[in-house]
Amino acid sequence: MYSLKKFWCLCAAILLMTTGCGKKDSADVVKEFTNTVNNSKSYVLKGTMEIYSDEDTFTYSVEANYLKDNFYKVLLVNQTNNHEQVILRNNDGVYVITPSLNKSFKFQSEWPDNSSQSYLLKAIITDMNNDAEVSMEQVDSKYVVKSKVNYPNNSDLIYQKVTLDKDMNLNKVEVYNASDALKVKVTVGSVDLKAGLSEDDFKLEDFVKETDNGSSNNEANNNGNSNTENNSVSSNESKCEEDDETCKKEETCDPAKDKNCKNETESKCEGSNCKSATTGKLEDIIYPLYIPSNTYLSGKDKVDTDNGERVILTFGGDKSFVLVEEAAMASNEFEIIPVYGDPLMLNDTVAALSENSLYWTSNNVSYYLAGNDLTRDEILNIAKNMNQATSVVSGPVSNEK
Repeated sequence: MYSLKKFWCLCAAILLMTTGCGKKDSADVVKEFTNTVNNSKSYVLKGTMEIYSDEDTFTYSVEANYLKDNFYKVLLVNQTNNHEQVILRNNDGVYVITPSLNKSFKFQSEWPDNSSQSYLLKAIITDMNNDAEVSMEQVDSKYVVKSKVNYPNNSDLIYQKVTLDKDMNLNKVEVYNASDALKVKVTVGSVDLKAGLSEDDFKLEDFVKETDNGSSNNEANNNGNSNTENNSVSSNESKCEEDDETCKKEETCDPAKDKNCKNETESKCEGSNCKSATTGKLEDIIYPLYIPSNTYLSGKDKVDTDNGERVILTFGGDKSFVLVEEAAMASNEFEIIPVYGDPLMLNDTVAALSENSLYWTSNNVSYYLAGNDLTRDEILNIAKNMNQATSVVSGPVSNEK
């Protein structure tokens, strides 16, 4: 009788041990995932990112490349208009590159260490380990870890839910606001933790377009802004050397004689001496749908530039600011613009944010917003509502050089 009781006690103990061994708490999952990420010398993460703004959803394809220590290359392609931008960090600094414009911002910034990033593994584990109240629930065969996030330039983002499989592979990252509304979702397609990258994979020179008077840039700019087709008029004029018999040009209309002519020309150049350059014309002024209270439009100026037109809107009142608009133009030579600030995801584009100003390009229009009286949240609200307004802008118009 005693032996039988001892036998059942032993069985119960074994059962408790075996069932307990399969369970993990939040600390176990965070530690294991952290070790998995830290053991990787380089990785390539591919997936999609969705940004939810009111009734709109902005979808990107994402490819994040990482090399210890602090080499990053993030390729972001807007799936609506195929607009590509690259966030690059190497030994020389932090860059936001727009290949179609042949331009880059260079930042004096600690990005990405100074904020959360839903597509970078190191940033995700940093948020997990910094939250003393991190929690975890097991859903089917997956672990869902909830932790606070740190977006100093976007106070609307409060916490994230990170979904991992039983092998600690990242499946999904969701970022929510204080009202538990989903604002950002990254769905991971693949992660290669043994990518074998080197510093040569993080060179700025790889994104510099070597062009002949900007012809390659023009092609990239047209392809990258196909979404403006319905609201734009594009034309191409080519200048050919007089002794180039293979160069041909066909004009479709004469603006001086036909008031309905949009200055459209079609050109066909086969000779090596054919040259073209691109300029643009802003056809309509785009106004913000949001401005701070007790603030009003006090001035509106349109000025001619070497490459087209520029609109300057001045707002007065309690929260005065200036908004500059012009058609986005591709540079013939690679242009680097220094910024003291940070890269920032702004719905459908990556913007350059400084202390009291913001620069971004959306729907083939470049914007510059500056105001000493504006808070960061007010700057972002104005910019986000510009993106929701209808843009009417001509496409690239070729100028003879």
